[in-house]
Amino acid sequence: MSQLGLSHEAGVTQRHVSFIESGRANPSREMVLSLARALDIPLRERNQMLLAAGYAPQYRETGLDDDAMAQVRGALELVLSHHEPHPAVVMNRHWELQQANDAARAMFAFLRSDTPDDAPGEPPNVVRLMFTALRPYVANWEQTGEALVQRVHREAVGGVPDPQTTALLDEVLSLPGVPESWRRPDFVATPLPMVPVQFAKDDVRVSYFSMVTTVGTPHDVTLQELRVESFFPADDATAKHRWD
Repeated sequence: MSQLGLSHEAGVTQRHVSFIESGRANPSREMVLSLARALDIPLRERNQMLLAAGYAPQYRETGLDDDAMAQVRGALELVLSHHEPHPAVVMNRHWELQQANDAARAMFAFLRSDTPDDAPGEPPNVVRLMFTALRPYVANWEQTGEALVQRVHREAVGGVPDPQTTALLDEVLSLPGVPESWRRPDFVATPLPMVPVQFAKDDVRVSYFSMVTTVGTPHDVTLQELRVESFFPADDATAKHRWD
């Protein structure tokens, strides 16, 4: 965005934006927030901008188990339960599982029955699981793995993977058998309308595509970064399958 475009969106003069950018003027707290809103900067990064300008953070980061989140937890549980008998999960910005419905827990338990449990106190990370424990059971791994890497980039809060997400990508992309080309996602090529993930283990074969839901108009860092991923059957056989 140009200085002129930013000044128009923020409701200030281009001269003032230029002075702030060059360090000739110190922005007020309100100006920092106005510029952040005009640039559509995520809440976490808005707090960092305020700190860099010498002000206290504006937005809270409330734990999902906090009393203040009771209504949100109730809404999430409602969404997850209503999606039965198909899997649905809640993830944070780093793709760590926060909640899951019964179908999702049963599906992951079945697919991971031959692998060790997660470390105590650490939530499972969906990206790491897909590249390790679940990878042998993904029938269309070449499609799904590459598409997942692109998703991590595309769905990064603010459009740029943060250091923890970047480290996660470096970890999984360095695993044996991962093509070097996946390190450079092709965002120019037109993607397929959807890339279903196909799981196959023993005599079970299922195929899902997913939809992602976010919290509208969040004023809390945690809420802005939550994603609900609901898996829908991509064929008739999967629609009839029940995870018990």
